[in-house]
Amino acid sequence: MNWKPNTTVAAIIEQDGRFLMVEENTTEGVRINQPAGHLDQGETLLQGVIRETLEETAHDFTPTALLGIYLWQRPAKDITYLRFAFVGKLGLHYPALGLDDGIIRAVWMTIEELRASQATHRSPQVLKCVEDYLAGQRFPLTVLSHL
Repeated sequence: MNWKPNTTVAAIIEQDGRFLMVEENTTEGVRINQPAGHLDQGETLLQGVIRETLEETAHDFTPTALLGIYLWQRPAKDITYLRFAFVGKLGLHYPALGLDDGIIRAVWMTIEELRASQATHRSPQVLKCVEDYLAGQRFPLTVLSHL
């Protein structure tokens, strides 16, 4: 068996005590997630998180730090996700740009709202990333190497 984790990227964006999240349709119903998705072949981690944020929120995103690397093994579906989460700044909004398939809307949520809605999170990584962000965890982007 040739096992490989699913590599994903996520944007952690906070403004005025609220976090930019997305509501999305999944096979398990409507779920809350950060702007996030799978890394496409040939792109860097930074290119991936910039692309996913634009596709899911219609906003530019500039990564400023690596928040962390998160491994989630989901035995019920025999899938493992390796998430690279980035902190950054939100840029221009393009209201005429359609959102990615499955994305219902982008929504700003407080930490209290996120904690209260854990049952609807896409994965346990959603709240863990916000908690790590609030704890001040950051790593310089120079820890990444794209050869």
